[in-house]
Amino acid sequence: MKIGILTSGGDCAGLNAVIRAIGLYCFENIPGVEIVGIPDGYGGLIRGDSFRMSESDLGDILDRGGTVLGTSRQPFKRMTVEENGESRLERMCENYKKMGLDCLFTLGGAGTHKTAALLSFEGCNVIGLPKTIDNDIYGTDVTFGFQTAVEVVTDSLDRIKTTVASHRRTMLVEIMGNKAGWLTLHSGIAAGADMILIPEMPIDVDAVCEFVSSGRRDKPYNIIAVAEGAILASEAAYKKSERAFARAYMGETTITRHLAEVIGEKTGTETRYTVLGYLQRGGTPCAYDRLLCTRLGGFAAKLAKEGRFGVTAAVVGGKITFNALSDIAGKYKLVDPKGPAVACAKSLGIGFGTK
Repeated sequence: MKIGILTSGGDCAGLNAVIRAIGLYCFENIPGVEIVGIPDGYGGLIRGDSFRMSESDLGDILDRGGTVLGTSRQPFKRMTVEENGESRLERMCENYKKMGLDCLFTLGGAGTHKTAALLSFEGCNVIGLPKTIDNDIYGTDVTFGFQTAVEVVTDSLDRIKTTVASHRRTMLVEIMGNKAGWLTLHSGIAAGADMILIPEMPIDVDAVCEFVSSGRRDKPYNIIAVAEGAILASEAAYKKSERAFARAYMGETTITRHLAEVIGEKTGTETRYTVLGYLQRGGTPCAYDRLLCTRLGGFAAKLAKEGRFGVTAAVVGGKITFNALSDIAGKYKLVDPKGPAVACAKSLGIGFGTK
């Protein structure tokens, strides 16, 4: 049996742990198996690049951040567009056959899974694994990389809090999460943020300013956790492209700086903002993610041994299982504004920028 492994989209902690688990299971349980790594995600598959992997390549990567295979983003909307007489999807299918693959493992987020579903539909034997710090893949309770990112962001918020408290300021901290606010929600609660602003709950600027002005708990400072994809209530009716155009005109990409300026002007509070950026993706995976990655990788490899393809591994109710790629591709798992995590936060006095 010959299997290929690729990592696609944004990097996160735990990718190498999954690669290791897949490889070790296969070497231990599938006689004569050959494993090839495909560099730079779907870009490598489009080019037809691969290299053989041995057990020695897997020995010390469990706790290493990033991905030893390299990764890249390949826009899903470009996959079926004809370029020089052939689409990227067609080239990937051809190279899958030329490599003689019996199975391809695709480690990635929602976009990666959509492309994996296309490959599966075209006859390639594909097994996905749910990776993203956004935790927004449909059909799984948790994605690997998420918990490590929560730990990193929580630690960052804790550190920022000491400075903000010393200067008696209001600080907006921008956190990754374009479509879903899971990372902002979980880390905000864990760090004791005063307000949490997420994409699923459009923001009323007046409500934010009223909250800051109220001086809750007689605290002389505020920590506001802001997801990068958060939107104003006045923007909610517009398409993403329309919002992007309007923000570009104002020289902005997210609302964090805009909110900081408005809060400062309307409340008279000394206000600052900071963007955590790519440090949220980096570093060694936490113990939780190492265990999760090992379980998911081993389970996915077992599916390959059994000849079960066109699926992606998942965690449902604490158990490792799988979903059909066709059932989850193109869908997102979003925060429920009326769900238990938001309800708990509200009951403790955390604001969400809504009336």
